[in-house]
Amino acid sequence: MAGDTCVPLLRRIVPRGSASHVKVKTMSEKPAYLTRDGRARLEAELEELVTSGRKQVAERIGAAKELGDISESGEYEDAKNSQAHLEGRIRDIKNILSRAQLINEENGQGNEVRVGSTVTVRVEGEDEEETWTIVGSAEAKPRQGKISNESPIGAALLGKRPKQKATVQTPSGVMKLTVVKIQ
Repeated sequence: MAGDTCVPLLRRIVPRGSASHVKVKTMSEKPAYLTRDGRARLEAELEELVTSGRKQVAERIGAAKELGDISESGEYEDAKNSQAHLEGRIRDIKNILSRAQLINEENGQGNEVRVGSTVTVRVEGEDEEETWTIVGSAEAKPRQGKISNESPIGAALLGKRPKQKATVQTPSGVMKLTVVKIQ
C-alpha cells in the first residue's frame, strides 16, 4: 500500500499537464555528435562489416554445419555468437549514423568550450596542463585525448571560458579544473 500513497504526493509535486510531462529523449533519440573524420570511420567500418564481415561469418557457419551435428558443435556455436556480435555492431553503427549531427570543427575555436573544442586545462594542485578535445560519445577515446561531451569532465567544461573554473566529481574525489585556453 505504500506505493498507493506516493502517487498523490507525486501528483502534487509534478501535476499533470506541467512541463515535466514533456517526453524525455531516449538514448536512441539523442543526437550523436561526430566529426567528419569520425563519421567517415564509422561509415567505412559499417561497409566492412556488411560486406566482408557478414561473408566471413556465413562461411564459418557453413563450415561448422558441414562438420556434422551442430547441436554439440563448439565451432558452430562460436560462429553464431560471432554473427550476433557482428549484427549488434552493425545495428549500433546504423543507429549512431541515423542520429549523427556533424560537429562544425571551426566552432571549436573561440572563447567558449563547445563540442569540437580542444581545451587546455590545469588541474588544481598539479603543475602540468592537460589538453582534451571534446567530442561526441561515439568518438570518445580518453587515452587519445578525446573525451565525451557527456562525460563528467566534458560536461563540466562545456560553456566555460578561459580562466573559468570547473568542478568535477570523479570516483577518486572532487577535481577542480581551470580552463587555460580553447582552440
